[in-house]
Amino acid sequence: MNILILGSGGREHALAWAVMQNPKCDKLIVAPGNAGIAQIADCAALDIENGTAVVSFAEENAIDFVIIGPEAPLAAGVADRLRAAGLLVFGPSEAAARLEASKSFTKEVCDAAGAPTAAYGHFTDAEAAKAHVRQHGAPTVVKADGLAAGKGVIIAMSEEEAIAAIDDMFGGAFGGAGAEVVIEEFMEGEEASLFVLVDGEDVLAIGSAQDHKRVGEGDTGPNTGGMGAYSPAPVLSAEIEAKAMEEIVKPTMRVMAERGMPYQGVLYAGLMIKDGQPRLVEYNVRFGDPECQVLMLRLGAQALDLMHAAAEGRLADAQVNWADDHAITVVLAAQGYPGGYEKGTEIKGLDALPEDSSNMVFHAGTKSEDGKILAVGGRVLNVTARGDTLQEARDRAYAMIDEIDWPQGFHRRDIGWRAL
Repeated sequence: MNILILGSGGREHALAWAVMQNPKCDKLIVAPGNAGIAQIADCAALDIENGTAVVSFAEENAIDFVIIGPEAPLAAGVADRLRAAGLLVFGPSEAAARLEASKSFTKEVCDAAGAPTAAYGHFTDAEAAKAHVRQHGAPTVVKADGLAAGKGVIIAMSEEEAIAAIDDMFGGAFGGAGAEVVIEEFMEGEEASLFVLVDGEDVLAIGSAQDHKRVGEGDTGPNTGGMGAYSPAPVLSAEIEAKAMEEIVKPTMRVMAERGMPYQGVLYAGLMIKDGQPRLVEYNVRFGDPECQVLMLRLGAQALDLMHAAAEGRLADAQVNWADDHAITVVLAAQGYPGGYEKGTEIKGLDALPEDSSNMVFHAGTKSEDGKILAVGGRVLNVTARGDTLQEARDRAYAMIDEIDWPQGFHRRDIGWRAL
């Protein structure tokens, strides 16, 4: 098969790496890609949110299968344009992608499905939102309704913090994403992510992960897109996973199908688990980043077979073959992230690192220039390792990090601490 992956981050590098392990992949193009992806696949300059351009590119390059990595092209309806042109796609329609693109839509679907989630209010003006906060108190969770690149969620421990977050969102801090706001009950417990493939009818759980959202050690400081992750998530036992599938995922997918927007692709269910009971925090309509990196390292070549089965409606016959192993990824970010940071600094020492089924550095925000690898994003590298135990995987990852020469970067030294 000739395969096209859309995206340029660590998630897409991990997807490309897994796809390349599979002999069914004859040719792989990633658009636009990054410096790390360019070492294993062809990269192409392409506006991945322009459905017409993506269709033309796929036809010109005899593409058999398109895998859409990030949420923005999904929300822009790129999967619909590709399907209308007769191309095989992994990723939900624009209508189904509203499960991530609109938090109020998700809440409404969960209500219809009877899926356990936090109590909430949906607001289109700041004063009504503030009145809700004053009535219900803190802690509370303030969310920009739309897509905010993983950053539009404020966990407010005081009413003052919640009101400041409301002002920020309606004031344009998250662009159009904050034009509407959802305020949720603060849920206690331990958070984990469950990844499920869906083909419109059937569902298949393909693994769990836990990520570290906050920038500082001990899970302190502002929220980020994720500073590290590990798989499997110990808190997501087989029993709790089964409960989440029966009470949350399957009913949601049923409602989506009943509403004429059957879901196809990967569904990421963020769960809060307390006393053995999972509740939904949020849905994402793509692989998490950096969770994808640990899942792909563990899944390897079968990831392509599973995504292909989901795209073709064959999940009823598919199964996941898990090794009894663990994987961890640690994010190297530019100093200053998630605030302002310098771009264009050189990263040295990557050439000497191992690249195999147990050790990989996935690139996120990098470019290649004059034979040098330069940092051009906030989250720049995902140092990822596998082992028989989480401790073994973690030791491998940090050993690789210690060989990287990049004074302008930083990372957390405690990824995996909850499990260890």
